[in-house]
Amino acid sequence: MLREKSCGAVIYNNKQEKTRYLMLNYAAGHWDFVKGNQEPNEEEKQTVTREMMEETGITDAQFIDGFRESISYFYRRQGLTINKEVVFYIIESNTEEVKISFEHVGFIWLDYQHAMEKLTFKNAKDVLLKAHDFLQKKGLVKD
Repeated sequence: MLREKSCGAVIYNNKQEKTRYLMLNYAAGHWDFVKGNQEPNEEEKQTVTREMMEETGITDAQFIDGFRESISYFYRRQGLTINKEVVFYIIESNTEEVKISFEHVGFIWLDYQHAMEKLTFKNAKDVLLKAHDFLQKKGLVKD
């Protein structure tokens, strides 16, 4: 069985009256976070930073220390089963105008409740729940 590793981020900002999270609409039709495959000899946070710049144009990333959440799932590609692990970090950004890459057809900044409704996959919702709880405990959420 093949293994694959990606890294991504729950990106949020506090520029409005409520904390908002960045959701990307992937060309395949689902809503999810910034993420992408880790390249050889690349550290996880390097992957996150590179993918965030490539997929959104965001360059003012501030990693929030203490959060690292990993999910795994299986998918099939060209008849092969792939075991994929995705590691997520939390990033604060003051950038609101996102420049999406060819991989995406749209983006939206949403408060927690609407972001939970917009996300397509349960494992992404689980990551957002944990990230939001983490930020609340650190006093970084505006309700």
